[in-house]
Amino acid sequence: MLVELFYELRHYGLKVGPQEWLTLMRALAMGLHDSSFTTFYNITRALLCKTENDYDLFDQVFAHYFKGVEIKAAALNEEILSWLKEAQGFLDLSAEELAAMEHLDLEELMKQFEERIKEQDERHDGGGKWIGTGGRSPFGWGGSNPTGIRVGGKSMGRSAMQVAMMRRFRGYRTDLILDIRQIKVALARLRELTREGTTAELDLDATVDATCKNAGELELIWRAPRKNNVRLLLAMDVGGSMDPHSRLVSRLFSAAYSSRHFKAFEAVYFHNCIYDEVFEDAAFRKPISVDDLLQKHGSETKLLVVGDAMMHPVELFQPHGAIYYMQFNARPGIDCLERLTDHFTRSAWINPEPERYWRHPTVNGVRQLFPMFPLTLDGLNSAVSSLVKGPVRRPAVA
Repeated sequence: MLVELFYELRHYGLKVGPQEWLTLMRALAMGLHDSSFTTFYNITRALLCKTENDYDLFDQVFAHYFKGVEIKAAALNEEILSWLKEAQGFLDLSAEELAAMEHLDLEELMKQFEERIKEQDERHDGGGKWIGTGGRSPFGWGGSNPTGIRVGGKSMGRSAMQVAMMRRFRGYRTDLILDIRQIKVALARLRELTREGTTAELDLDATVDATCKNAGELELIWRAPRKNNVRLLLAMDVGGSMDPHSRLVSRLFSAAYSSRHFKAFEAVYFHNCIYDEVFEDAAFRKPISVDDLLQKHGSETKLLVVGDAMMHPVELFQPHGAIYYMQFNARPGIDCLERLTDHFTRSAWINPEPERYWRHPTVNGVRQLFPMFPLTLDGLNSAVSSLVKGPVRRPAVA
């Protein structure tokens, strides 16, 4: 019967594959569910849900499959819910009055609840029978009944036997700030495995093919081993408006610096905009000319720039507009950035500022050259995809 659950999960959009399903079957064969339905549920959810975002839908499908609950019938009538937005007519009952109220078991409570839904045709407050607010009724919210089914509102007395099926929870967010582990997982997708070096590895498939074509006489085929060939250049804006984001950018730098997924990695610093040079250190004591940087890194190197891209428009669009008085940039900053995008085949810009602040002239100017993504989990994954598969369509600039 469990095979039908597999197809039910896939039907409602959960990407459950044969590998996950066979793993679940092995777990059940080993008795890891401990003959407990609750443990079976926990194991099933752990093995079949790929992300936390799948939990809510999985719970609905699971309940539908094993309890016969219709998913589409989970929401209550909107008209009834509108009656329950505000509680009116609170009662202050004594302990004796509360004890005298009828205590119903769950089966009887559900039966009466379904009858009330069919019969009720108007709002009720302060009563003892209908679904409403306040009063002594076991159905609704804001009243004084010691048990019952809460419909609408929020928990007050914490004595409800059940809460009517109102699945209005917030899904797990993927736009929260990143920790180092999350960044490492995202950056790991940058790996490019290519075969380089001497032919020291036996190619088993090619050997079998060659031997078959050679009438069964063994012919060994050798190949070069696969090695990670990704090269990453990380350019980071530092100081000024980037100070509030220093901890978050430090996490990104720490993850990239300690990652083992790069054949070559280099990090450089700049302030506001890259002009004719960048720096090895945040104190700007060790300059590197952009000419030398481009000569060192070929077009196959992936360029990842981190900065808020917010500056005075003069800094980006006019010669000699660099914020430092003694720095005379012969070409506008936008031209220097365009030089980078022309050189590197794959580049992306990570902006730690929320996207609602991107309606800024210099941010829009940078977005004309670089695919720009927020420094969130979703944003970093999108940036990595852009660096791996090529630039995605740049967002429309307002």
